[in-house]
Amino acid sequence: MPPEYTLLLTQLKQQPKLIKQVATKLKKLRKGAADSLIHQLHTEAFKQIDCLQCANCCSTTGPLLTTKDINRLAKTVRQKPALFMEDYLRIDEDKDYVFKAMPCPFLAENNHCQVYDTRPKACREYPHTDRVNQLGILKITQKNAGICPAVAFIFLRLKEQLE
Repeated sequence: MPPEYTLLLTQLKQQPKLIKQVATKLKKLRKGAADSLIHQLHTEAFKQIDCLQCANCCSTTGPLLTTKDINRLAKTVRQKPALFMEDYLRIDEDKDYVFKAMPCPFLAENNHCQVYDTRPKACREYPHTDRVNQLGILKITQKNAGICPAVAFIFLRLKEQLE
């Protein structure tokens, strides 16, 4: 991960109350206003941050896999879904299917996804900061701020804009 990405995550970690303070201020906004602000910062963040230089999400955070994801990935790796599940997945404490271990088994050394075209929905949507109803997924976004430099960037900028 480039040093500037690490710096964003470090800046956020050095201000442990910042995420909660920003979240509290966001909750006071109208749903549409919060979406608009976060979406604007999402666009700004991803003009500067290249996921292929980072892959922290793929290295540390496993996605929840739906039945549709499992079937699609099994087909991609030319396995029956049951064998794919046996080889790659486990059931977590929430009774969801997740990868047995991280980093993701499909993360290549160059940070490219070996199953990019058929990757799980959770991976396609990560870090979720361009989704509608940001206030509804605020807890997820708060968690992602410690993982994704783009989300850290968004929170740091939100702090400035909401003061």
